[in-house]
Amino acid sequence: MNVSHEISLLVEEIQRLGCKNDKGQTSVKFGVLFSDDRCANIFEALVGTLKAAKKQKIIDFQGELLLQGVHDNVDVVLLKE
Repeated sequence: MNVSHEISLLVEEIQRLGCKNDKGQTSVKFGVLFSDDRCANIFEALVGTLKAAKKQKIIDFQGELLLQGVHDNVDVVLLKE
């Protein structure tokens, strides 16, 4: 899969798993994304896809890198629906 296709799949999964925040943006906790079975089957490298999507300003999250366990409660916010 190419990066743009993986990012579009990521957007779909954030919309499926997330909910609207107070700014009207769709948001999901990293731990929810990481532990979801469907996401595990789609993404070989979820963290890499998240980083690429953040670089393209499609999503945003606190920090540079998200790690399972440590960052489970970090919000991944969809900037472009």
